[in-house]
Amino acid sequence: MPRPSKEPCKKEACDIQSCLTKNNFIPQRCLKVIELLQTCCEKCNYNSTHCASLSGLLKTNSK
Repeated sequence: MPRPSKEPCKKEACDIQSCLTKNNFIPQRCLKVIELLQTCCEKCNYNSTHCASLSGLLKTNSK
């Protein structure tokens, strides 16, 4: 059985970074990738360093 990655959600976090870079760091333009990271973090019980930055992104996301 392959060991799970030590950093689950790294891909999603990287996708958010590249999306934000392309969109002048406007989180509203990257909601889809932010949601993917949120889903990933929920699946791994936030057991990833990449999920720590999620709470800040979600605060800007919530209305």
